[in-house]
Amino acid sequence: MKLVHTFFILALAMALVMASFGAPMKEEEEEEEEIPLSKDVAPSTGFSYARDQPSSLRGASRFLDEKKQQRGHKCSKNPKICKLQGSPGPDCCNNKCVNLRTDHQHCGKCGNKCKFTTACCRGECVYLSFDKRHCGRCNNRCKKGIYCIYGLCNYG
Repeated sequence: MKLVHTFFILALAMALVMASFGAPMKEEEEEEEEIPLSKDVAPSTGFSYARDQPSSLRGASRFLDEKKQQRGHKCSKNPKICKLQGSPGPDCCNNKCVNLRTDHQHCGKCGNKCKFTTACCRGECVYLSFDKRHCGRCNNRCKKGIYCIYGLCNYG
């Protein structure tokens, strides 16, 4: 009986410790800082990014998605922040800077997810295996009269 009682106390103590470490800590509301815009802001016309190639077809990893945005990086309140150099993209969707031309989760417009077998090229969800304009990768156009099969121009 003493052994069962000791085991019960030990299990109860372990459960309390696990619950206290697993519970998220409440954060006090923080004042947002204004981020000064650099001189590298792209003009609204003629916008081009080096990141026009699609990232991973799966999107950001779950570990990167869990990471909170840094304080003050809220594009819904300050959309110009997305045009800064080093930003993931020029557009603001769900309080995150994204590139609507290449983002698999926001292709062409906010919240437009591409299907598993497609990729986002120029703001459209396309099948890289069979699209003549994007054969195997974005912007890889097959020559006139040649078909795209399995992501290769003139396969077979």
